[in-house]
Amino acid sequence: MTNMVLSEVLSEKVINLTLKAKTKEEAIDELSQLLFENHLIDSTVDFADDVLSREKAGVTGLGKGLAIPHGKSESVIKTSIAIGRTQFPIPWESLDDQPVTIVILFAVKNTDANTTHIKMLQNIAICLADDEFIEQLHTINHPTEMIQLFIEKEGKRS
Repeated sequence: MTNMVLSEVLSEKVINLTLKAKTKEEAIDELSQLLFENHLIDSTVDFADDVLSREKAGVTGLGKGLAIPHGKSESVIKTSIAIGRTQFPIPWESLDDQPVTIVILFAVKNTDANTTHIKMLQNIAICLADDEFIEQLHTINHPTEMIQLFIEKEGKRS
């Protein structure tokens, strides 16, 4: 999976554009639950704990209302990405000290930690370097549209 493309790790089943979360922990819990319900992780508690431990190691808020928390965990069955958009901005340590409304949660199998994980981060980072792309993330109305946005952006780079 080292030549991973985003379409391999994105699914509308793990995109929620109406998260009820009011805190970072609640957002991670809601997205972890989606991953669990879709058999991508086997423990919401263990995975969320691993993500929150990683959060203590460094800032994952990129600015412009975006955060990319990630967890390398024994709980991960299949490396994947869950995406959530909160109904209200939530506090999150970020590079611009602003709250977050888009959370892109990476769930990484330990065996993919130095390969797929790095490629996923790289692919997402390239997408998020585009202000127009970010604006679309904040306004898209359906999970399918969000996946299409990532796939189109990735396709323009190929």
